[in-house]
Amino acid sequence: MFDALGAIPWGDRARRELRAAGETSRGRAPDVRDLLTAHELQIIQLAADGLTNREIGERLYLSHRTVSSHLHRIFPKLGVVSRNELRGVVGALC
Repeated sequence: MFDALGAIPWGDRARRELRAAGETSRGRAPDVRDLLTAHELQIIQLAADGLTNREIGERLYLSHRTVSSHLHRIFPKLGVVSRNELRGVVGALC
């Protein structure tokens, strides 16, 4: 539960305490958000909302080519190949 709330240190401590008591628990699964910067999260949210690269660039004060470059680096991190797939991933993040 601590991990789901983002309280990672508390989750780690709870696991240590459980181990000390002879119990086990699941480890923290890597989260997709851990792979992305805050800027990349903004870009994928806007792309998933259906904005074009140019519209995203205007909102974030970037060129459309910079937005495209970011998306080309983000897609492999998320294991997607299209904006349609991106919508499903972003829906799971929020």
